[in-house]
Amino acid sequence: MPDQTTLNHAAQILGAVSANERADTALRFYFESHRYLAPAMKRAVTQSVFAYFRWLSWLDPKASPQKRLEQAADMHARFAADPKCVKAEALAVRAVPEWLWTELDLPAEGKAAYLRQLQRDPALWLRARPGQREALAKSLFACEPSDRAPDALRFTGTQDLFKTEQFRTGEFEIQDLASQLVSVACAPKPGETWWDACAGEGGKTLHLADLMANKGTVWATDRNARRIETLKRRAARAKIFNYRTDFWDGGKMLPNKTKFDGILLDAPCSGVGTWQRNPHARWTTTMDDVRELAAMQLALMNNLAGSLKPGGRLLYSVCTLTRSETTAVADAFSAAHPELEPGKREFLWPHELNANGMFIAAWTRKK
Repeated sequence: MPDQTTLNHAAQILGAVSANERADTALRFYFESHRYLAPAMKRAVTQSVFAYFRWLSWLDPKASPQKRLEQAADMHARFAADPKCVKAEALAVRAVPEWLWTELDLPAEGKAAYLRQLQRDPALWLRARPGQREALAKSLFACEPSDRAPDALRFTGTQDLFKTEQFRTGEFEIQDLASQLVSVACAPKPGETWWDACAGEGGKTLHLADLMANKGTVWATDRNARRIETLKRRAARAKIFNYRTDFWDGGKMLPNKTKFDGILLDAPCSGVGTWQRNPHARWTTTMDDVRELAAMQLALMNNLAGSLKPGGRLLYSVCTLTRSETTAVADAFSAAHPELEPGKREFLWPHELNANGMFIAAWTRKK
């Protein structure tokens, strides 16, 4: 159980959380203003806050924040010892919002496994530089390889990875396995020209560049200047040079007139696939958000479709699992673009991957 100091810190963070201030953001700001906290205390506080939102519907709303945090920690410990101590029927009603079941095309036999996965602590995944996975695993010790992605390692240790020499010298990135599988699905070749259209802080940009052996070019665009600057710092640490950056707000005015061998649109989404890692979002995301984001995703797809070369590939990915943002967007886009040949579609389910949930769809421009 968390000690009183942990509970007091976590209670202060809960006081800052609201519909407009996400729990992960509140945690980051709190730790920035409490830099004296040791890494172990930060981990304990983070675990307490996230357990609170995983088990929110089971907590006594009349109790103090500290008491509710204790209740959540107790629930979490009992569940970790025996996941079947909470019935799947109760999880379906209390662990996620009701609207989710109108949007999730999940086979009946996978429903209980999916719900139990949401209530577990998430795995921490690393991406080693190409060909360096075995050496990295030996140097960090507490690592397990994945058979799904060639450079993926699940880290099970407790050290602060950001302070390791391996991180400082760019030997790995912290990147979820599902995100790594998106870049693997792109399968870029050395010498090609790719566009990571909504690059964010550059995790997939760097992976694409690595898969291209630092040859060719990856254009990375985003609407947020701060994210682009973070991408540049990450690229410098990783010694990645075959990329260019620009700004794109997602509109019809494209950042350049290049025709690409491949385009990756990792689109803004409701983030349902990250609810294990970010449980607070379960209680702030609405069906209205899903509808608005689905319309945005389709518009983004339509705006960039003309930038493919003949034979070029377009990959659409979202870290959500809602029908409106996945198959519905893919169907509407395919119907509007007969010049593109639809390819493989895939759902990556959290309980099957031990990682975030993700949807990936591909098209090829006809020659």
